[in-house]
Amino acid sequence: MNTASLSRAATAPASTPPQVPLRADAAVIGLVGLAHASSHFAHLLLPPLFPVFAQEFGLSFSQLGFLMTVFFIISGTGQALAGFLVDKVGARPVLFASFVCFICACLAGYFAQGYWGLMLVAMFAGLGNAPFHPVDFSILNQRVSTHRLGYAFSAHGLSGNLGWALTPVFLLFFTAWQGWRSGYLAAAILYACILAVLVLHRGHLKTEVVRRAHDAPKGSDVAFLRLPVVWWCFAFFLLSTMTLAVVQAFASPIMQAMHGVSFEAATTMITAYMLCGAAGMFAGGFVAARMPAASDRVVAWSMGIGAVLIVVAGTGWLGGFGSMAVLAATGFAVGIGGPSRDMMIKKATPKGATGRVYGTVYSGLDMGFALAPLIYGFFMDRGHYGLTLMLAAVFLMLSVGAALGVGKRTAAA
Repeated sequence: MNTASLSRAATAPASTPPQVPLRADAAVIGLVGLAHASSHFAHLLLPPLFPVFAQEFGLSFSQLGFLMTVFFIISGTGQALAGFLVDKVGARPVLFASFVCFICACLAGYFAQGYWGLMLVAMFAGLGNAPFHPVDFSILNQRVSTHRLGYAFSAHGLSGNLGWALTPVFLLFFTAWQGWRSGYLAAAILYACILAVLVLHRGHLKTEVVRRAHDAPKGSDVAFLRLPVVWWCFAFFLLSTMTLAVVQAFASPIMQAMHGVSFEAATTMITAYMLCGAAGMFAGGFVAARMPAASDRVVAWSMGIGAVLIVVAGTGWLGGFGSMAVLAATGFAVGIGGPSRDMMIKKATPKGATGRVYGTVYSGLDMGFALAPLIYGFFMDRGHYGLTLMLAAVFLMLSVGAALGVGKRTAAA
């Protein structure tokens, strides 16, 4: 079944949102950005406190690492399924339910007395995180004017990076002040306040549901899975995320092992990478708005340049400071392609299947985060630090081929 026949299987909202005032678009973009930052905040509810948990509960780092594997398995599986739910009932009720899960995750952390209490945090947080990409992009694609979508995707990616950057600071502040449990209680209150804001402005978050046509053939709801472009999109997210995962999880110990830099300097590099990524996404919004037809090529160039920079860092030729600067610059290069990436997925999405497609292809992101530590950990345990970065560059170059494959098949459709 091709894209055209899939479109006839459902009665969907118009693919081109009506032109609306800038103020209305900005309200939608701001609310979705706030929600997206909240989901990325949930990604790091556990890792910043791993050293605390290891000491207080006597846990190994393998046990603690498994918590994040559980998080991403639940999030990735749930994300694919959540796309169907978003198309059926609308994005707004699913979004509100996600925040209830985040509040439960934080309360589970506050009351945790051991490993299984922390496991509840991972499970509730993964369940809450699962619907966010189908929710966010369903709202943005339906409610934001077409000519502002590039900026909307830029703000969406930027807010996610800021959510990542905020969590460690937030939790460690409360841990130093009143103990780690107070951080989880404060996070629960924060999520409740954000949920109240979203409910108060819920009119900006309403999306149309996809109604099944009476003459729709059996199995049409999953017919999009037969489209090769969907799996090319999935492959792109899987491969590109495996590079982000090595920076987040292993770049700090790699720099310490290869160049003897301090823990503080290596940690600062991760923050610099995230901030450069945010700056790149901001700039990439203008690129996506001005070059929407070339989104796949913009993504390919940005990922290709990022791969070259990672190779340079992996050689160690530039020393500790130079290698860390190059890795931080990788964040900017990859960030520029972020908004064009989202534009690329939008163009590849059949009408009436936004939630399902975004849920499926973005589950590749969660799978990448789940698989990457297992692959890179094998090389790290054997002291192949430079080779670990080279492997990350290989995955990023493979994502270039996937992006070009998406563009080719979208044009053919």
